[in-house]
Amino acid sequence: MVDPRISNLARLVVKYSTEIRDGDEVVIFSRPVAIPLAREIFREALRAGGYPHLILSDDVSEEIFFKEASEKQLKHVSPIRKAIVEKATVLISIYSELNLRMLNTINPERLKLAAVARTEIVRILREREAKGELRWVLVPYPTPSMAQEAGMSTIDFEDFVYKACYANSEDPIAAWKKMHETQKKYVEFLNKVKEIHIVSSDTDLILSVEGRKWINADGKNNLPDGEVFTSPVEDSANGVIKFTYPVIHQGVEMKNVKLKFKDGEVVEAEASEGKEFLRKILETDEGAKRLGEFAFGTNYNIRRFTRQILFDEKIGGTIHLAVGMGFPEAGGKNFSVIHVDMIKDMREGKVYADGELIYEKGKFLI
Repeated sequence: MVDPRISNLARLVVKYSTEIRDGDEVVIFSRPVAIPLAREIFREALRAGGYPHLILSDDVSEEIFFKEASEKQLKHVSPIRKAIVEKATVLISIYSELNLRMLNTINPERLKLAAVARTEIVRILREREAKGELRWVLVPYPTPSMAQEAGMSTIDFEDFVYKACYANSEDPIAAWKKMHETQKKYVEFLNKVKEIHIVSSDTDLILSVEGRKWINADGKNNLPDGEVFTSPVEDSANGVIKFTYPVIHQGVEMKNVKLKFKDGEVVEAEASEGKEFLRKILETDEGAKRLGEFAFGTNYNIRRFTRQILFDEKIGGTIHLAVGMGFPEAGGKNFSVIHVDMIKDMREGKVYADGELIYEKGKFLI
C-alpha cells in the first residue's frame, strides 16, 4: 500500500503545482529510490489527460561523468536535453539524493565547464517559463542520506518533509491556497516599495527593488514552498551582509560567508571555510557577482536548518539572497548559469522598506 502522504504529494504536484491538463507533454525526472513517488505522479498525470514520460538517472553515473568525461564531453550540449526543454509543457523533478557529498572531490573547474555548457538550456527554460509555455516543479522524496545530512532519523525526516509540504494534511491543496492568500498581502505591499534596507549586528545592506515584481512562491515551482521574492536592480546593492548558515553548493560547504557589495557587484568575499570555492563560484561568468534574488522565507512549518536549500531557503523568519541568475518574471535582467542561495536568520534583525520598519524578529509587521 502506498503511503497516503506520497499519494497526497503526487496529487498536489499534478493538480495544484503544475495543473496538468489534457494534452500536456509531461517529463518526470527521478532517481530509482524515488520510484514510489514517481509512479504516483505518473498515475495522476495520466488521469489528468497528460502524456507522462519518466526519465531515471543515477547519482553514481553522474559522479562517473564528472570524473571521466573529457573537456569536449563536459562542454557538450545534449540535443536530447535541449529538445526536452523546448517541447515539454511540464517538467517535474524529484529531489531524492543518495549522497549529497557526491561531487565534493571533483575539481570545481570541471563543474564550471559543465555549468557554462548548460547556458543555452537554462536560457530556453527561463524564457519559456516567463512566456507561460512551460510549468515546472521541484518536489522532494525523503531518503536516509538526506535525513543524515539534516541530522535527523529517517522516520523523523520523512515526517519533516511531508509536514513542510502540507502532504500530511487532509487537504494539501487547500493548505497551499491559504498560504497563497497570506503571502498575497505581502506581495501587494512590496510591489510598491523602491528600496530595501537590511540591518542586524553584522549586516547593513541597501538594495533597490524599484520597478521589480515580487513573486508569491506558494507551491507552484517548489515543494515545499513558502517565500516571497524578487530580483533586485542589478547595480543597486551596496553594503555588507553576513549569512547565518553555511552556504552549500554542489556538495561543498562554505561557512560564515560575508559579502561586500558596491554598485551591485561583489567586491569582497570572505568565508572561514571554503573561501577558494566561493571565489570560483563568483568567477563562473559575468553575472555571478551580482544578485539575482532577494527573498523572505515564510514557511513556519520549517524551523530548522537541514543543509538542503530546497527546505532551508523557506525557513520562516529568514531572508536569503542569491548571486547569479535573476528571474525574468520578476523583471530580473541578470543572467548566469549559477544561482546560489545564501540564508540569513532574521529573528534578531530588521528590514526597512523606503525607511519604514516592515519586518522584525522574523515576521512581517505589515
